[in-house]
Amino acid sequence: MRYEAKVGWRYLYSGKADRLMLRLALAAFAASVAGLGIVLVAPGNTAGVALFVGGLVLTAVLGLMSVFSVFTSVSMLGVAFGVAALTVVLAVTTGFQQQFRDKVLGVHAHVVVMRGPYTFPEYREVMEKAQAVDPDVVSVQPFILAEMLATRGKGELSGVGIKGVDPMRAGGVLDLEQHVVACEPAHRDAAGACAGAVRALGERRPGQPPPIIMGKELAHKLKAQLGDEVTVVVPLSNLDPDTWRAKSAPRTRKFRVSAIFYSGFDEYDRRLMYASIADTQELVGRGDEALGVELKVADVDRARDIADELGRALGPTYQVQDWYEMNHNLFMALKLQKLALVFILTLIMVVAAVNMVSALTMMVTDKTREIAILKSMGATSGSVARVFQLVGAAIGGIGTLIGLAVGLATCAVMSSYGFRLDPKVYLIDRLPIDVRWLEVVAVVAGTMLISVVATVVPSGSASSLRPVDGLRYD
Repeated sequence: MRYEAKVGWRYLYSGKADRLMLRLALAAFAASVAGLGIVLVAPGNTAGVALFVGGLVLTAVLGLMSVFSVFTSVSMLGVAFGVAALTVVLAVTTGFQQQFRDKVLGVHAHVVVMRGPYTFPEYREVMEKAQAVDPDVVSVQPFILAEMLATRGKGELSGVGIKGVDPMRAGGVLDLEQHVVACEPAHRDAAGACAGAVRALGERRPGQPPPIIMGKELAHKLKAQLGDEVTVVVPLSNLDPDTWRAKSAPRTRKFRVSAIFYSGFDEYDRRLMYASIADTQELVGRGDEALGVELKVADVDRARDIADELGRALGPTYQVQDWYEMNHNLFMALKLQKLALVFILTLIMVVAAVNMVSALTMMVTDKTREIAILKSMGATSGSVARVFQLVGAAIGGIGTLIGLAVGLATCAVMSSYGFRLDPKVYLIDRLPIDVRWLEVVAVVAGTMLISVVATVVPSGSASSLRPVDGLRYD
């Protein structure tokens, strides 16, 4: 195997290093380091990111061209660019999945119990059964959700969803307090965090409306700040159900903006408001009833099992759903998008493998005389085949290492840069990057497998060559 590795390296190496290419590669590397310095000093600088990534790519291209032949360098670069692209795309798609999961779990519970679209008065009994159904159930609370209109001043109007929660229990079920970015001074702790913003929904101040928490984008749309009053209108509450005609003005109620939250999920930040369940019940006019009961569990991955267990305990009258089922369409779309992108980028690896087959085939043709000499000196067909298998594995391995370095460096810089997105289109405000090492290992293993398979035809062609055919005209 030692002499086979030496022969393989001799076939790969161009014979001498190209000093011009080497100097250019060092200059490109210096530019890449300069770009990294700009990113570290000014994380939001786009020019620094472009300089870093461009310099890194040029370093790889020029560095390979300075050591290996053109055909070998092109084969390695095909593998490298495929691995880099696949690494970055997997990190971005996984980041989207994780961000959406965190956003959903940040303002919603892990398990929700409802009785269709209608409210029900026996929610306390359901809470008791939910609390006792499994030891992993951390906390439960009732809630009510209603579509309303919110208005402030002249002309500021928006459709909103008001979620009524239990001020004393909500903190144990929802992570809302972690997303509160502004609150009244009385609700801040010693560190300045809004730790009491949710519990404050149950406070009553003489002569002032009840408190409410609203999303940052909604507050911007209504031009509302802390302490401002917002009027909530119950649509269609003034219609006569017999004649479907307005019999009075719609029911309204004023609220005081006591806190503002920002989850980074535009759908929530632009439409959602939180109030106490008592205020919301009074607003919708349905008495002491809840739309549902929601649970927080210790292990979010067991939410599905706990939901099934609770569904059996409550019977078919109630609908029990976990967080994934409630957002099934969103997560399924992300999963299918990720699979489609991985499949398309895997085709790039296949193209690189075809390029490798072409390069190895040309190498076999070019080295016909040397192969014949090796065989005439006693080399077996298997050892000749191993030479070209090692050459293919080296091309795949070097290309994979370069692609992995470029891809991971790009992910690190993009994560530091914090590329901004339009939340109206992508629902989140920054490009998420989440590198999973299991996915990185899968990319490396898949690339090396494709590289090894690509050597089968050229190595077989080289091993089947007869010495007399290679030396016939010498």
